[in-house]
Amino acid sequence: MHRQDFRWKPHPALAGAPAYLHPWLADPGSLTARIVARCELFRVRVLGETLTLPFADERGQIVLPAGRLAWTREVLLLADGVPVVFAHSVLAPRDLTGAWHMARAIGSKPLGAALFADPHITREPLHTARITPRHPLHRHASAALAAPLPTLWARRSRFCRLGRPLLVTEVFLPGIEKL
Repeated sequence: MHRQDFRWKPHPALAGAPAYLHPWLADPGSLTARIVARCELFRVRVLGETLTLPFADERGQIVLPAGRLAWTREVLLLADGVPVVFAHSVLAPRDLTGAWHMARAIGSKPLGAALFADPHITREPLHTARITPRHPLHRHASAALAAPLPTLWARRSRFCRLGRPLLVTEVFLPGIEKL
């Protein structure tokens, strides 16, 4: 993937995004809470939690040297049974026993609820990107749905707890349009 394929742009870089996505991409609050407020049944489907190489643009965000593995969690957020968001979170493995110890035991609970409930967690500004099929996040989301997807939009931000970063990326799936 070439660097020009996509760029994370500081909020509120919404040019080109469909109008229905603007509020989703720009809202600095809890995405989980926003989805819960718009559906009858909210659920998190855990796709995987593993140690893997982070994407090149993620390493610096979580202060991890090249070649080192990161803890990665991928989930689908479902509203009334419809996948609406593919979420991808990464952090340095050493933080699983330190600042982010709760991440290891979160299971099928929404990470967003935990992030916004802890007063020791701060959130840095949102960044947005247009995610094409050439981007690995797009490929992961397509694999999770077992279906080809159009170009998608995503937002990400870094959360910090006790000075340690956790990067959370939320890719909006076509089902979000109905919320």
